[in-house]
Amino acid sequence: MTHYKDLQTSHGVPPFKWSHLWKPAIVNPVNLKSYTIPIFNLWDPYARAFHLSWLGFFVAFLSWFAFPPLIPDAIKSDLHLTTDQVGSSNITALAATLVLRILVGPLVDKYGPRKVMAYLLILGSIPSGLAGTAHNAQTLYVLRFFIGILGATFVPCQAWTSAFFDKNCVGMANALVGGWGNMGGGATFAIMTSLFQSLTARGLTPHVAWRASFAVVPVPILLFVAGLIFLFGQDHPAGKWSERHNLPATAISIQQGHQVRYSHDEKSLKIHSKVNEKTVVSIEQVREEDVALVQSTVDVAINETLSLKTALKMMMDPLTWLPALAYFTTFGVELAIDSQMANVLFTLFQKKRRGFTQTTAGYYTSIFGFLNIVTRPFGGYLGDAVYRRFGTKGKKVWTLVSGFIMGVSLLAGGLYLQKHQISADAQLSVLMGVFSISAIFSELGNGANFSLVPHCNPYNNGVMSGIVGSFGNLGGVIFALVFRFVPQVGKAFWIMGVISMAVNVILIPIPVPEL
Repeated sequence: MTHYKDLQTSHGVPPFKWSHLWKPAIVNPVNLKSYTIPIFNLWDPYARAFHLSWLGFFVAFLSWFAFPPLIPDAIKSDLHLTTDQVGSSNITALAATLVLRILVGPLVDKYGPRKVMAYLLILGSIPSGLAGTAHNAQTLYVLRFFIGILGATFVPCQAWTSAFFDKNCVGMANALVGGWGNMGGGATFAIMTSLFQSLTARGLTPHVAWRASFAVVPVPILLFVAGLIFLFGQDHPAGKWSERHNLPATAISIQQGHQVRYSHDEKSLKIHSKVNEKTVVSIEQVREEDVALVQSTVDVAINETLSLKTALKMMMDPLTWLPALAYFTTFGVELAIDSQMANVLFTLFQKKRRGFTQTTAGYYTSIFGFLNIVTRPFGGYLGDAVYRRFGTKGKKVWTLVSGFIMGVSLLAGGLYLQKHQISADAQLSVLMGVFSISAIFSELGNGANFSLVPHCNPYNNGVMSGIVGSFGNLGGVIFALVFRFVPQVGKAFWIMGVISMAVNVILIPIPVPEL
């Protein structure tokens, strides 16, 4: 672990070198966050935190999103579901994740993202193993609700990298782990449809094959990754989560007037200090060159246990709702496309195109999820890039512009679908092209958003990640309701576009910190 001190660059941030990808992390001495992302150095704790965070989120999709690719034909016919019941099951799964993401945020700030991530995977494996017991719409609702626990892994995923990477690269780090994790949505469509097809080819009936698919893939993988997180993960750059205040950042923060909140069970080394006897590093021990690195609250903020006073303050702060409502549109649209598009394509083209099956529709839909390997990371990268020139305002503008363009393309795609669905001459290539633009800017906006989140209420980053993440799911629920009550899917898509455009315009006046 190399402390960056001597390179002549602004705010202590080293210029990018390709060697940063495999050399040990270059660390900010104030908060121990890394200026670099050593992706290929698995011996480095920063690299392990990075990879385990996205891997935990990725494998959650293998169960959380396992139903949609099998619903259009196998599950729907086996359980005798109506179209309305299919829509209700999608809403149930999203609603569960919405609630869990809000609850998980404070737990992340108190116990740390590593432990929360591992326990979510273990808890989510239980209903995943029971998925095959579904025998009607009601049992499907119950199972999908509890499997929705896995969607909350997004919160520790983002909070983990936010705790390990500094503001010059946190946007890229958050976007990479979010994007690679979200890629699990695309992978799930490909994996579950292929597995189902393989099992039926081996002689299993569809009734047995879709049920066996859950036991074969999601459950063992969820438990395996939870074990990896316990064995190889690290709570915080300082070591254990209870030792996260053992940093110069805490001493500087207290000197600036911040009252540090310690939880009752938190271990805090007591060293004599004129500022606070619980401060692990006294202000006299902090070097002048370290203080000079501090440019904003983000540089010294450490996750703290949520109090009622802080919660009320956050609820009244427009800075809480800026990323939350923006994510409501971008991730809400991504969820809507992932959950609806396979069924839309299957319905439109099963009779028009020879050999267009449930599996074909699943493969086409998986493309939108696989785009995350590039799009979400690029959204975060551009967030960091505009930050270096325009500060936090640049991140905000980039986030809102992405959401607005996404809305425009949804409006165009919806109007096209509404016009051509009636005449039954919609073209698959046009639909895939237009909705790919929607998906791309949705995912760019997701990456941009979580480059902005660490600047909003930074002392409660876990709570912020939970609120913003839950609003993404709320968007998914609202947009699922649009599909539920607007049978004409083209109209449903353009309504989503209008909502997205309006919300992102309304958020423009909300001010953000300079840095």
